Amino acid sequence: MQNKKILFATMPFEGHFNPLTGLAVHLQSLGYEVAWYAGASYADKLRKLGVDHFPFQKAVEINQYNLDELFPERKRIKGTIARLRFDINRVFIERIPEFVEDVKRIYQDWPFDLIVYDLAFTAGPVIKQLLNIPVAAVGVVPYSETSEDLPPSGMGKSPSIHFMIKRWHSFLSYLTTEVLLKPCTNLFNKYLDEYGLEPTKDFVFDAAIRMPDLYLQSGVPGFEYERKDMSKNVRFVGPLLPYKGNVKHFFTHAAKTKTYQKVLLATQGTVERDPSKIIVPTLEAFKNDPDTLVIVTTGGSQTAELRERYPQTHFIIEDFIDFNSVMPFVNVYVTNAGYGGVMLSIQHEVPMVAAGVHEGKNEIAARIGYFKLGINLKTETPKPAQIRKSVEKIMADKEYKRNVQKLSSEFRQYSPNALCEKYIKELFGSKSGKSSPMRQVSEVHS
Repeated sequence: MQNKKILFATMPFEGHFNPLTGLAVHLQSLGYEVAWYAGASYADKLRKLGVDHFPFQKAVEINQYNLDELFPERKRIKGTIARLRFDINRVFIERIPEFVEDVKRIYQDWPFDLIVYDLAFTAGPVIKQLLNIPVAAVGVVPYSETSEDLPPSGMGKSPSIHFMIKRWHSFLSYLTTEVLLKPCTNLFNKYLDEYGLEPTKDFVFDAAIRMPDLYLQSGVPGFEYERKDMSKNVRFVGPLLPYKGNVKHFFTHAAKTKTYQKVLLATQGTVERDPSKIIVPTLEAFKNDPDTLVIVTTGGSQTAELRERYPQTHFIIEDFIDFNSVMPFVNVYVTNAGYGGVMLSIQHEVPMVAAGVHEGKNEIAARIGYFKLGINLKTETPKPAQIRKSVEKIMADKEYKRNVQKLSSEFRQYSPNALCEKYIKELFGSKSGKSSPMRQVSEVHS
């Protein structure tokens, strides 16, 4: 396998790029030739990883910094499904021709044997057929394949055992796939047709899972709703987390955490630039509570302004904080329900208060509430009183902590990078390039 060339390809968002970094470095350490197709803004990160970089050429780099500038109309779209439909079409599917042109050019100069991409890199299934190579998609969000047992993905609804609610969910599934998000499937098929490829009969979310030869789902079955139907190419591999390297980061305020009754960590992710949604209400909720240490990571949005506005000694406000270094000291994580942060919170056994709606965050928040790993506020603009009450409830009810500990234990049953490499090796071993029947593995492989 040492001569096999693997191209990684990701959308230019931190939550799509970062989870694959550990796998890329792992495969490279095993002798695979690895390169990465990514936006120009990732050049420095890839250089530090020691991975060759093929930057976007034809493709427009759309990220958290220019998203609203490129699509000013997006901020005016308030409905969850309407915003989701806009994002799927404008941000993701419309990039297919740009990605295909770039990747075909890369293939001419560096003929790779496999492409590994995050599921939102919508050109993956097209490239598979045009270049006749195997492809592996990586699920960096909750598993979203349509199921007769579950409500439709995208609405943030949890399953039910009640007959009438299940009937309602079936109707919502039809409404979502055949009406509300049907334009997304139609647009995807339009591009397939333009390349002379057979249109899919599947809903676009399902096609993203079923069309790759291999689908590697970050996470574990314990963080997914129970279902009877799942595509045969799907493999749970445990939490795929950013590459840490050999440098151990230390939380500089570790000693300070010991002097407080409660320690909270609050973030609203990297896409959302408005700190008034989660950060400000969290600070407001605890500004008069000197017994609670609140640690905030802003993602670089208005950090200086927030420090000036909230000078309290029990507040720590930083641009970025290494979550692996701070999580061991945290009692509750207040989050916008970004998947990577949630995976880290579970790994470190920290229950959560989740306030996320758009960009698929409602699906992650719904799972946090359903499995009682924390409290789902079902809004992206919580009030200070909601946050404070939720934190107090989590601290008082130990079931939240026990549930997170149980799921963290399930995480430890998986060795994500080793499992991914095992399945990739099996994919290479298949004569046709199609994924051969593979046994689902939950035990640790090293």
